[in-house]
Amino acid sequence: MAISDNLRGALYMNLSMFGFTVNDTFMKAVTQDVPLYQAIALRGVIALIGLLLVARLTHSFTLALPRHASGLIVLRSLAEVAATILFLTALMHMPLANLSAVMQVTPLAVTLGAALYYKDKIGWRRMTAILIGFAGVMIILRPGSDGFDVWSVMGLASVVAVVVRDLAVRPLPRDVPSMMVALGAAVAVTLMGLVGTLLQGWHPVTLLQFAQISGAGVMLIIGYICAVTAVGDVGFVAPFRYMSLMWAILLGWTVFGSLPDLWALFGALIVVATGIYTLWRERKRRLDPPVKA
Repeated sequence: MAISDNLRGALYMNLSMFGFTVNDTFMKAVTQDVPLYQAIALRGVIALIGLLLVARLTHSFTLALPRHASGLIVLRSLAEVAATILFLTALMHMPLANLSAVMQVTPLAVTLGAALYYKDKIGWRRMTAILIGFAGVMIILRPGSDGFDVWSVMGLASVVAVVVRDLAVRPLPRDVPSMMVALGAAVAVTLMGLVGTLLQGWHPVTLLQFAQISGAGVMLIIGYICAVTAVGDVGFVAPFRYMSLMWAILLGWTVFGSLPDLWALFGALIVVATGIYTLWRERKRRLDPPVKA
């Protein structure tokens, strides 16, 4: 039986979110004993080798990039470095599901950032959904409570870095291979990890720890490849990004024995609901015929 593009895209997106979340799980587990920057450097080397191999196999490796495109890739890579440091530092001290729930606000934040920087038009309905989604994040973190600390702030800051990362390449020409964008980020993050080891030092790793880091690198590659392969109707495929929250709750419970409390779940539901609504409104706006004056 033939599989439609939408169903295939949904499956790839779900597999992508699974890959990214398993990567986070491995990194949270291994950084309990291995210095953070050493783990980032080792994972980066593995991911870089894998991405280079895929780029060569798909004939998407090229250094002949326009200067404008190279500048955008550098900017995106620097934002990726900031997002990686902030996210993984927060992940070391926060429950996996809680931080994943906070990150679900990223599509809303990207929509708002595009409106502020690129002057995209968003109606009052989507703006209301964005504000409600941000309120959901506040419910998850609950400022003023014992659970709100510097790690929560780092989690929010990582969202900002991801927004900059995603918006940086919006003017990128369509003929620039996405694999080159991923390679630029992988090189920058790996170099950052190697430089960080000069401050944290280099510790010997056990076979289990190396297997965890290797698994993180492999799942990172799988997550990225599946994400760029997830073609189909955006309104149908994109909401499956929120499956990462389900995987985070499941892996956080089975691996670390932690579950989000009811307030965090309530806030996460608000964020996911407003995110899906915003995607639906964007799809509806594109499909509706323009209103004549």
